[in-house]
Amino acid sequence: MASTQARLGQQALALLDVALRVPCIFIIDAIFNSYYDQGSGWAGATGKALVRVIGILISTVVLLLSQKALFRFYTLFLAVLLGLAAVLINYYATSHIDFYSAYYKAALGFNLLPRNGTTLWLGMAGVQLIFGIGYVFLLNLQSVFAALVVLDIMIPLWGMIIDLPADVRHTVAVVSGLALALNTAVCLAMRLKWFYYSCRYVYLLVRHMYRIYGLQLLLEDTWKRIRFPDVLRVFWLTRVTAQALILVYVVQAVRRESGDAAGGSTDGSSDAQGYLFSWDVFWDLTSNLIISGCDSTLTVLGMSAVISSMAHYLGLSILAFIGSTEEEDKRLGFVAPVLFFILALQTGLSSLDPEERLVRLSRNMCLLLTAILHFIHGMTDPVLMSLSASHVSSFRRHFPVLLVSVALFALPVALSFALWHHYALNTWLFAVTAFCVELCLKVLVSLTVYGLFMVDGFSNVLWEKLDDYVYYVRSTGNIIEFLFGVIMFGNGAYTMMFETGSKIRACMMCLHAYFNIYLQAKNGWKTFINRRTAVKKINSLPEVRGDQLRDIEDVCAICYQEFANSARLTPCHHYFHALCLRKWLYIQDTCPMCHQRVYVEDDGRDRAAFSNNNGGYAAPQDAAAAGPPEQGEDQRGQPVAELLPNGAAAGAHAAAGPPGTDELVEDNDSIEYDEDEWGTQNGSTPVEEEYINDDTDSTED
Repeated sequence: MASTQARLGQQALALLDVALRVPCIFIIDAIFNSYYDQGSGWAGATGKALVRVIGILISTVVLLLSQKALFRFYTLFLAVLLGLAAVLINYYATSHIDFYSAYYKAALGFNLLPRNGTTLWLGMAGVQLIFGIGYVFLLNLQSVFAALVVLDIMIPLWGMIIDLPADVRHTVAVVSGLALALNTAVCLAMRLKWFYYSCRYVYLLVRHMYRIYGLQLLLEDTWKRIRFPDVLRVFWLTRVTAQALILVYVVQAVRRESGDAAGGSTDGSSDAQGYLFSWDVFWDLTSNLIISGCDSTLTVLGMSAVISSMAHYLGLSILAFIGSTEEEDKRLGFVAPVLFFILALQTGLSSLDPEERLVRLSRNMCLLLTAILHFIHGMTDPVLMSLSASHVSSFRRHFPVLLVSVALFALPVALSFALWHHYALNTWLFAVTAFCVELCLKVLVSLTVYGLFMVDGFSNVLWEKLDDYVYYVRSTGNIIEFLFGVIMFGNGAYTMMFETGSKIRACMMCLHAYFNIYLQAKNGWKTFINRRTAVKKINSLPEVRGDQLRDIEDVCAICYQEFANSARLTPCHHYFHALCLRKWLYIQDTCPMCHQRVYVEDDGRDRAAFSNNNGGYAAPQDAAAAGPPEQGEDQRGQPVAELLPNGAAAGAHAAAGPPGTDELVEDNDSIEYDEDEWGTQNGSTPVEEEYINDDTDSTED
């Protein structure tokens, strides 16, 4: 229970922290969007610019304050507001002789205020008393000063109750306001030291993090500490909601004034409802909200934050549907807003005219949709390959991934058809179509590879050509994708030169050329070279077939499958399937068993003795036909066991050995032995010293 309350308290503080930072964004946005008149003279222009800079600076500092400092700042700010409200109420009341009439008029005609004079005075006294107590509590004044402050706020009201002359009441209200303002100034001056140290602490913290961690980590920490995405999201939603309420109110007011209702009815409320829920009015309201929702850089950031939240939950839903748990696939909430903001900057979205801005925004959203579909395909493809390669037979596991893959193929087709049906060919439509075709190609490649793996899973024999077929399919898809990247680069170059060129577009084209063209071509060529090199190395290794293969009686150390037709022998006398070893050589040029380099030094290695993967040795086929080799004839200086004449008992030791020595030696994951072990591994007779120090003996001779 305590932990639940603590968690709720932390969530409430986080919500309050976000809510208190939102006004700073509103102030900065209002300053940037305000009209700046430069025709008021040099002094006036300088003063306005100075006020704008100070406002932006103060709002930025408040936005970056820590949570504790932020709460304390708003405590002081609220105290100042309460004191200002109390002063304004006193001044307004004493400035009107017929106070009841003025007060009733100021309420916009609503019949909510008491008409009895005594009740009105008591209500006003209660409001002023609440303001005074709140002011004293927030500034944490002592008891004596607190009583004086409350008395100062209530004095003008008492003057009105005893019916003092109008000029005297006005003077009392002014003196009371000046006294309260002086007290507020003294309290703020006493807390100026705290404000200075708070700002200094923030500065020292920022400088320390910049020196230790760098600018990137500093920005990331600040971004998370002030919850900037949440602040932007609340700012944008609050702004759009307020504008929506204003637009609805304006439409209702216009509807009431015009009196033009459907069907000739004169009922204003029913007519207004029918008018509001018509499709044309709804579309106009939505269009105006969307246009005003991206009219500045901050509003574009706010819209990006909203898109981030939507994309994040969309990605989580898809991951849960397809059964993926990869953390890297949860980045859709980061990729989508970044792409949207880059597109907005690239096209100058906030600086366009309203109608053109709506068209450009719709085009950017189409491009963003295709990018999101590409990312979703990147989420589903590993799951699809995992299910097919692991031979999972459950239909419930395959159906969600296949359904998403089919949707990823159908949605681009439907989008391209709709766009080509309504728009003429231009550079934007060409780009969207190219992205859609590329996505369909990726889906087809994934489904083809999935089908190949599923066929291999239902097959009872090893399909040695499977890796080649998968490589051909993926290579074809990568080549076509590379060609699309080159075509898109040309389309972007044409757009920049003949339509809308900008520095941001030029930078994005450079990034596209590097990541999507150069690196892709480099990686593809590297893969081709590695594959060709691996094939050459495999072909250079001796191949074991027939009786020689059956004598080994073991499995491939990579796939743990038996050898049906042939095996490849490495220079370190380990053998594998050619396909398995080739896949291994794509990664590294070492033996999977002993980590020696896989290469062929000379032709004589083809005739060398070879071992099974458990440490036993067998002779080449021609050597087995000629008879057992003489002791010491091994070309590699390794112990050679005596072989039976027919070569059937490969790996067996000499008959003169003691009982138990006919078993296979330990697994050759460890190929180095101590000198004491050499004499007992291959029989009771110790191995001669020259077999141990073959290299040194040969050099000494």
